[in-house]
Amino acid sequence: MGGCQTAAGMAAPRNPRLAALGQALQRHRKAIQVIQWLVVGIYAVLLLVPAWLPLPDHQAHILSNLTVFSAFVFWGIWWPFVLVSMVLFGRLWCGVFCPEGSLSEAASRVGLGRPIPPWIRWKGWPFVAFLGTTLYGQMASVYQYPTGALVVLGGSTVAAVVVGLIYGKGTRVWCRHLCPVNGVFALLAKIAPVHYHTDKAAWEDFNRRARQGEVVRHSAPNCAPLIPLKQLDSTSDCHMCSRCSGYKGAITLQARKPGSELIAPARDRPASVWEFALLVFGLLGIAIGAFHWTASPWFVPLKQAIATWLVGHGWLWPLETTAPWWVLTNYPAQNDVFNLLDGALLIGYILATGVVMGTLLSVSLALGNRALGGWSWQRLWHLSYALIPLGGLGVFLGLSTVTVTLLRGDGLRMLWVNDARAALLIATAAWCAHLGWKIAGRYATGFRRLGGFAGTALAIGVVLLAWWLMFWGW
Repeated sequence: MGGCQTAAGMAAPRNPRLAALGQALQRHRKAIQVIQWLVVGIYAVLLLVPAWLPLPDHQAHILSNLTVFSAFVFWGIWWPFVLVSMVLFGRLWCGVFCPEGSLSEAASRVGLGRPIPPWIRWKGWPFVAFLGTTLYGQMASVYQYPTGALVVLGGSTVAAVVVGLIYGKGTRVWCRHLCPVNGVFALLAKIAPVHYHTDKAAWEDFNRRARQGEVVRHSAPNCAPLIPLKQLDSTSDCHMCSRCSGYKGAITLQARKPGSELIAPARDRPASVWEFALLVFGLLGIAIGAFHWTASPWFVPLKQAIATWLVGHGWLWPLETTAPWWVLTNYPAQNDVFNLLDGALLIGYILATGVVMGTLLSVSLALGNRALGGWSWQRLWHLSYALIPLGGLGVFLGLSTVTVTLLRGDGLRMLWVNDARAALLIATAAWCAHLGWKIAGRYATGFRRLGGFAGTALAIGVVLLAWWLMFWGW
């Protein structure tokens, strides 16, 4: 691990140019802070102003109506390409651009500074928060209405500030433990070809020379996401903020093969049931259901069948009862109102999709796990890593439907979109298969390795089938 030792005893970075870039980012912290507050300002305008404006009519366009423009920025550009940035640069978005992170950290500098309680450190929050925001976002039609976006995004931002005011001191407790997309970002960042890495030999060498008086100790940099810097090896939690770059001559920005952390996970990250659930039942289940239900040919017939049964039994209240817009979509002027049946069926459809997809994927991976020799939870968790690229691509493709819808509303035909989707799915599935083969090879050879790979390949097929149904089959 790390580079060779120089004459001065410091670790030589494997890529001096990247290491120099990390140092440059550290030296320009003030410029980064200016960028952060500019993003906060843009975010506030796009989130708050449209919520107070009249809803746009069908003639409104992206460049002529702030509400449509805001929806296009948030759901058509902002979130899809934040996901892309995780894959390319790790969690650079979190450390340099994210408005919630900036606000939460700023609040914690002037807040109470209380210690983090055990309930906040619960490992299940990433899954629960992802599930809750995904379901609520669909109930409130967050992609269509600015008030829904205000509640989902604005509510998350207010919670981030409140947590910052109570816990931590100049840190990002919200980002590390409670952010609804923290778990998804942590998974996708594992793919990134760059990361900050601690050379443990250089770290110990610095400590030795400091004890002998050869070098002067400096105060440790403030790691906002609360990472033990000596164990900095995974990109999952690192926000790529560069504050620790060069610390003890041991931490540098380095290049690595894309997806190498999926094949060989960081040693300090044990198998996590919550991480497995977030990927298999959340990112590849719940998220697919959230994008599926509007395109599904089964949803409306099922609703009609249930409504007919309710009317036949004299139970009209689920069909007649609505809820405020901040609970269920309720915009009569737009002829868009959800009753209780709509809401219950929507939630049921998404959860059912999550359970079905998660079960099929778990069984497929379990078959591969068994073929590699006996049962191993660690190995099952590791095999699931091969599906992370498809999980990220799926959310990107789902959000891209908003992009395409808005652009088509502005008159762009975009006939190439489905071909591009097919190409992305095929390329990503091939990469997942390559990762699955490499991961299986860490546990067995020959026919056992082939059997382990077959289970992963079956899981890849299940995911491809789900997206084929949405874009082509239906």
